[in-house]
Amino acid sequence: MRLAPEGIPILIAAAGFAVICAVLALLWGGKTAVWIVPLSFILLLFAAWFFRDPIRVAPDLPGALVAPADGKIIEISQHESGDYFNEDHLKISIFMSPFNVHVNYIPIGGAISDLRYNRGKFLTAFHDKASDLNEQQYIEIDTGGRKIGCVQIAGWFARRIVCHLSKGQKVSTGERFGMIRFGSRLDLYIPGGFDLKIGHGQRVTAGETVIGVLHEKE
Repeated sequence: MRLAPEGIPILIAAAGFAVICAVLALLWGGKTAVWIVPLSFILLLFAAWFFRDPIRVAPDLPGALVAPADGKIIEISQHESGDYFNEDHLKISIFMSPFNVHVNYIPIGGAISDLRYNRGKFLTAFHDKASDLNEQQYIEIDTGGRKIGCVQIAGWFARRIVCHLSKGQKVSTGERFGMIRFGSRLDLYIPGGFDLKIGHGQRVTAGETVIGVLHEKE
């Protein structure tokens, strides 16, 4: 199983804690060792499982917009111009539970035209105000005349957004670009011109599930 490099420090800490617990149990013994040692190794295994980094293959479909995160579609709504977009757009929100893969992928190829980090609160990721109030990293992709917004949003348990992109960088559909540690949310802002292929409540796979396809005439 491939592991996300962003999780290595946490895995090292968890492994160190497990070893210390095992050594102390051997030295002191007692009833505490009966549960503290298994618990420490369970935490280590959970950390390794959480930071799994599976290989994803983007669909070979012209104009495809793929899911940037694993999880469940919790919102599909139409919006007018706002803080990020100055035109009407569709907002699609994906909720990632602690049990989902948390690596994030580029939804569509292009160039990074804008990056904005905003400090904020840590409401639960599925809260309707999380998109406006929580800590977040905005990523804008220029596909050549059409701009797509992608927002990494921290939840109450996830307080570490990782984004490896830089402004002007060329990116490809399905390319790995970062992650959010533990439970979190990711919003997509899509302008007109795409045929949606997903629905509310649907579970999606990052880098593979097609969110929408650009109209042929576009």
